[in-house]
Amino acid sequence: MKLNDIRDNKGARKSRVRVGRGIGSGLGKTAGRGQKGQNSREGVSINGFEGGQMPLHMRIPKRGFNNVFAKDHAEVNLGAIQKAVDSGKLDAKAVIDHAALKAAGLARGGKDGVRLLAKGELTAKKLSFTVAGASKSAIEAVEKAGGKVEVIERVAAADKHKAKHRVAQDARKADKDAKKAAAKA
Repeated sequence: MKLNDIRDNKGARKSRVRVGRGIGSGLGKTAGRGQKGQNSREGVSINGFEGGQMPLHMRIPKRGFNNVFAKDHAEVNLGAIQKAVDSGKLDAKAVIDHAALKAAGLARGGKDGVRLLAKGELTAKKLSFTVAGASKSAIEAVEKAGGKVEVIERVAAADKHKAKHRVAQDARKADKDAKKAAAKA
């Protein structure tokens, strides 16, 4: 046995079938797709299609609910914050907010801000947080360590629009009432 005699076992390497390459290949002409019809054409995707009958995946009952209005908060635990403070990734004297937590690699995502959770132990003293949300136990733990948590209220864009619309509506009504009073007088 020499290195140049080493070969794969017969049938170990099988080349792919090249369809539509002439009559001698055995899969020429129609390329194994048969004659005419939907499946002979390009761009067919009929997985789950049951000949016009309601498909199984549409017949069975659906479970669950996906709330499109749910807030997207990055959840950060106090234990993770303590580790970051100990390792020097977070400055204990500065205000800890979404930007600081993101820079430290603790808050991933969370387009609506950060929510503080109480898992883990917080031993760092006098930490100051500015977050979009916090659990009661997290607030208690921070205040017990001598710190403070400021929860900022984020107003949804839809609510801002409603409030603006209501102001304009009230102004129009007041103007209308003033015109009526002027007409009577």
